[in-house]
Amino acid sequence: MAEHRVSAPVIAPGEKVKGPASYFPNIEKTYGRPMQEWLDLVVERLDGASHMDVVAWLKDEHGLGHGHANAIVAYAKAALAK
Repeated sequence: MAEHRVSAPVIAPGEKVKGPASYFPNIEKTYGRPMQEWLDLVVERLDGASHMDVVAWLKDEHGLGHGHANAIVAYAKAALAK
C-alpha cells in the first residue's frame, strides 16, 4: 500500500457535488467497486507514474472510460497535494 492514503468522500443521496467527485457515484455503479478501492489503486500507482500513465492504466487494465479514469486520478492528485 502507498505511504499516503486518499479517503473517498461520503456523498449523501441527492447531494450536488462538483469537480471530479461528481463522477464517483456513477463510477461505483458502473464498475461495481467502491471508490476507496479505486483511490487506493490509483494512489499506489501514482508513486512514480504520470497522471496520464495512470489514466491509461485504468482504461487498459480495468476498462474504465477516459472521463471516469481521469476523475479518479485528478481527485487523488489534488488530495495528495494538500
